[in-house]
Amino acid sequence: MGEVQHQLRAEVTVGTRGIDVRVTGEIDIANVDEFRALLWALPPAPAPLRVDLGGVDFLSAAGVRALVAVHLRTRARGGQLVLCNPNPVVRRTLRATRVNRVIPIRRIAPTP
Repeated sequence: MGEVQHQLRAEVTVGTRGIDVRVTGEIDIANVDEFRALLWALPPAPAPLRVDLGGVDFLSAAGVRALVAVHLRTRARGGQLVLCNPNPVVRRTLRATRVNRVIPIRRIAPTP
């Protein structure tokens, strides 16, 4: 059997209105440490940290735990984590785990 690739890509934009992270691929146990490290390495900012999940195909329980950890860390540093544009599968995961009650989820227009 061939090896399964768990691709995760992220594009970070730091601006005056916050930090935008556009994520594509899967967030699962195979790459969650990389995902968390990327978000934790971002500079603290009072403006929002927006994570665009529109390109995420799968979000595992490990990914959910990472988002909650990033939320707590961001809030402790005076910022706010906002999850943006999750597809229906990812949105269902966020609702089933009640993350939507803790972390704001928004639909935003894609940046050019």
